[in-house]
Formats: sequence, structure tokens, C-alpha cells
Amino acid sequence: MSFTDAEATAWVNGELIRAGAASLPLLDHGITVGDAVFEAIKLVHGEPFALTRHIRRMERSARGLGLTFPGEATIRRAVTEITTANRARLTSPADVLRITLTAGIGQIGSGRLPDAVPHLFALVTNHAPEPASTSVITVPFTRNPTGGLAGLKTTSYAENALALALAKERGASEALFPNAAGRLTEGTGSNVFLVLDGRLITPPLSDGALGGVTRDLLLEWTDAVEESVPLEALWEADEVFITSTVRNAQGVTAVDGQSVGGGRLGPLTQAAAEAFAAGQARSLDP
Repeated sequence: MSFTDAEATAWVNGELIRAGAASLPLLDHGITVGDAVFEAIKLVHGEPFALTRHIRRMERSARGLGLTFPGEATIRRAVTEITTANRARLTSPADVLRITLTAGIGQIGSGRLPDAVPHLFALVTNHAPEPASTSVITVPFTRNPTGGLAGLKTTSYAENALALALAKERGASEALFPNAAGRLTEGTGSNVFLVLDGRLITPPLSDGALGGVTRDLLLEWTDAVEESVPLEALWEADEVFITSTVRNAQGVTAVDGQSVGGGRLGPLTQAAAEAFAAGQARSLDP
């Protein structure tokens, strides 16, 4: 099943509907200018993981974009109804539920309409667990830690799509960004951790990264610290791994074709993966 599986059940503005019959108006601002926020939530055999954290981040993103948040109860109802409706399809420990809130119908350009009604919809997709390791590239596009969208999970992902396409062209699964000062920030849909001189480090959000749920949990469950590092630290690191809803803690064995850690998973990478697995086993809503 994918996001375009016509036979799956979607949740649109409070109603369950066959995904193939779901639609949005052509002038929805989420379509025309990316004026929307979203969350991608892991489903562990149909059960949402870290749902409370995702809801809190979605609310922060919505308020930061000036959208009316529909309320935690509505989000929880959407999640319950769509997972129940698709229960037979959700058999993996790594399926994904995506829930999106748009600004509603707007002008053909950037202008919003004062009486626009937001649209809220949710989809589910099957996803197999990611491999334990991967390779990444770096791109010259920079993150802006002081931009209006900094720290918000919006659907304005065209730059991410471009960077990820470049990564796949080069045989990698992710692309990492610097900021304008040359500091390492994040990937297109992941956060990054490095081991430097025996210390586990991740770039601070103030350098331009989005605070990932998996990143936040590993900061709580490991000895990782936040610290600014130059992009070049990727080639000096003893270990590198990336984190996201679907990747958990995934080792990086090559950056721009250059081997990291001899192409093997390092001990702190393995420990982080084990810490995350243990934390998830303790609670699905940590």
C-alpha cells in the first residue's frame, strides 16, 4: 500500500472515505503555495508511536504558521478512526500515518482568504523497516535558522525533494544540509548525530534543524549532547547516524562516497539503536 492506494481508507475533514475518491480544491493553499503543516507518525502494527509528541509539534507548527489548530481531541480521533479502518493493512512495525492541516482555499498567489476553512486529512502507507545502515551525500543548499519557517514542519518541501533526488541519483538515501555559516544542520527528513573524540553530538536546533521526535527521544535516552559542528566534521567523525520516524537510528557508512568508520556500524551507533528499540518497547507514547 502507498499514499496513492485507491482502496485504502483516508480520513478527510472528519469523514472516512476511500482514498481513490478523496480530493482537495485546486485552490487549497496547501497545494498552491505549500501553506500547510503535517506530521508523519510511525505505526507499530497499527498502533501510533509517540503520538503525544507528534501532536504537540503539529500544534507548534500550526500556530507558528498562523493556522488554527483543530485541537488534540480531533487529531486523536482522526488517528484512531483511520488506523481502525485500515487495521488489516497495517501489519508492519514501521508503517506510517501522515496527517496534514492546510490553510484551506486561498488566493492563486500567497494571499490567504480571511474566511478560509482549514482542511485536515490523514493517510496511511505501508513501510518496511529500514536497513541498519545507509549512505548519504551533502548538498550546497543552506538551511536558514532565522527564517519564518525555521522549526516548523510545513509542507514546503520542494528543496528537500530536490536534494533527495540528487541523493538517489548518487546512490544514497539521504542528503545533509549546512547552514549559511557552514555548520551541519539536518537531512531532508532526518536529524544527524556524530561521534567525535568519543562524544555523541547532534547539531542544536538554533543552527537550523527541525526538532525530530526520534532526535528528542535519543537526547533523553543516550548521553548525546547538542553542539555546533562544521559540515566538514562529517569526514572527521568516527561514527555518523541519522534519525527519523521511519529510520529510527540508522548508521551512515559513507558520506559523499567516502567511508565512515571503515564502512561498519560503530559501538555508539549500535548503542543508540538499541536504546531507541528499548525505549519503544517500554512505551508506545513516551
